[in-house]
Amino acid sequence: MAKEVAQSPLEVSSLASLDQRLAVAKRCSHEGVIAGAKAAIVAGIATAIPTLVSARMLPWARANLNHTAQALIVSTVAGAAYFIVADKTVLAMARRNSFHQGRSSNIRP
Repeated sequence: MAKEVAQSPLEVSSLASLDQRLAVAKRCSHEGVIAGAKAAIVAGIATAIPTLVSARMLPWARANLNHTAQALIVSTVAGAAYFIVADKTVLAMARRNSFHQGRSSNIRP
């Protein structure tokens, strides 16, 4: 015997609101990942070119920067760019969505 519990309209609307907020959060995080990946690619290329050129041309860099050091420099900059841009994107979208929700909840019929 399964008990059927009738859901109140308040519970139904709160579940719909929760689903909507979850969808917005997923979209925000996805856009943050995409923006972070783009920034990491650009930063990686922008760092790799001068690092590799200096490791070939400058005597100090040739003596002190082996392949591991060069890879570490490029990957550190790319990783930092990813996390900084992804974080800023997610926070900006969350701020925009909170202002949008605040405006729509303040409107009274």
